[in-house]
Amino acid sequence: MQIRIGLENNFEGRSLAWALDYPGCFANGTDGAEALLRVPQAVLAYADWLAAHTPQSWLADLADFDVRLVETFEAHTLNEQFEPASQGYEVNAWFRSDWKPLTRLEVEQAQQLLAWSHADLLEFCQGLSPEARDEKREGERWSRIGILAHVATAKWWLLDRLELAGTPRAGLPRDVFERFAFTHQRLLNILPELAGLEQVVGKDGEFWSPRKLVRRVIWHERDHYFHLLKLSL
Repeated sequence: MQIRIGLENNFEGRSLAWALDYPGCFANGTDGAEALLRVPQAVLAYADWLAAHTPQSWLADLADFDVRLVETFEAHTLNEQFEPASQGYEVNAWFRSDWKPLTRLEVEQAQQLLAWSHADLLEFCQGLSPEARDEKREGERWSRIGILAHVATAKWWLLDRLELAGTPRAGLPRDVFERFAFTHQRLLNILPELAGLEQVVGKDGEFWSPRKLVRRVIWHERDHYFHLLKLSL
């Protein structure tokens, strides 16, 4: 079995290895070499996560597998004139596979993954005391409830890349848990419409497609779940 990897360098000062055929499976590293070394462990953990949620895991027969780097992307920053700059809009990875329309099976799997990752985050945050939710650690950008708010708003932002947000940002619920549920449901409602859709949009100097949307949104939710777990250590 071959695990195809897209490597994104210079992403927020690190490297990110994406398992291109398995949304939500990724590995971080201080550089590309370290990120790639961490992929096998990430794949095994991902397979365990699937198995914990469904007896019909699409990685149930995972045995020997090879990690193959198929593409590398250098993240970069553009200014308002779409010229390279030290500050501005960060353009993140666009891989060749992002051109491919999503199949109906991939959409169904994405719906499952999002349901599980959403439930993981919700269960974690609802299990905290109000004091723990609002506590802001030194060196952290957000409190725990702030992280949940960020994830909820990011779903709106990612949908907006394809003009699919459905509501202006100012119209999102102010309550964090309501916003978390609102943007999640919007995404689930939209996903079936993306199956087979051949759409690529350029926005702020960056390419977007349904496949990239799915890749980024599941990664983002899982990444912040791991972030919350680290804050609890």
